[in-house]
Amino acid sequence: MASLTVENYLKTIYQIINGQDGRPATTGQVSSALGVAPGTVTSMLKTLDAAQLAAHRPYEGVVLLPAGEALALRVLRRHRLLELFLMRTLDMTWDEVHDEAEHMEHAVSDLLVERMDAFLGRPDVDPHGDPIPRTDGRLREEPPTRTLAECVQGETFTLARVLDQSPEFLRYLTEMGLTLGVAGTVAENPHGAGVMLIHVDQRPIAMSLETAASLAVSAES
Repeated sequence: MASLTVENYLKTIYQIINGQDGRPATTGQVSSALGVAPGTVTSMLKTLDAAQLAAHRPYEGVVLLPAGEALALRVLRRHRLLELFLMRTLDMTWDEVHDEAEHMEHAVSDLLVERMDAFLGRPDVDPHGDPIPRTDGRLREEPPTRTLAECVQGETFTLARVLDQSPEFLRYLTEMGLTLGVAGTVAENPHGAGVMLIHVDQRPIAMSLETAASLAVSAES
C-alpha cells in the first residue's frame, strides 16, 4: 500500500502534467504545489523512479509511468467523490470541501468509495467541475470547453468548471451567483480593455479577464 506522501506526490504530479498538455512536471512546480523544499522533491522523485511509478530526468522533469498514473487517478477518485459527498450530505459549501477531502482521501477504503459513488448516482464531476475517474481509472470524455475570457459579445455560456479553486475565489463566485451549471450571456468583451461584462439572470456582472480566464464554460453563439 502506498504511503500518504507517495500518494500526494503522484496526485500532484498528475495534476500539473494534466494542466499543461502533458508536458513533464518540473521540480520547481512540484515543490511549489506541495510547499516543500526542492531538495526534498528531488529525493522523492528518485524514490518514485526507483519504484517504477514515475520517470525522472534531471533538468527535464518528471512524468508518471502507468502504475503511478493509475494510483494518482485512484487518489483523485477518492478526493473528488469525498468533496461531492460532503457537499450533498452535510451541506458543506464548495469552498470548504477541499481541505476536508484532503484529510480523508488517504483513509477511506475502496468499499466506502464505491458505496459513495453509488449513493451519489455515479456522478461525472465533482463540485468544481473536475472529472471523477471511474473505478477502472478511466475519465469520461469531457465536452469541449474554453475559458469565459475567450468568449465574445453575444455568446451564451454555461459554467462547466472552475480552474482556480482557492476558497477565496470560490466564495467570490458564490457572492456573484456564479455556480456550476449557471447560464449567462457575454454583454461586452472589448479587446484590450482587461474587463468584460456578462449577464446572469438578467444581472450585469463586470469581471476582469484574469477572473474570466479561471472559468471554463461551454459556449455557443
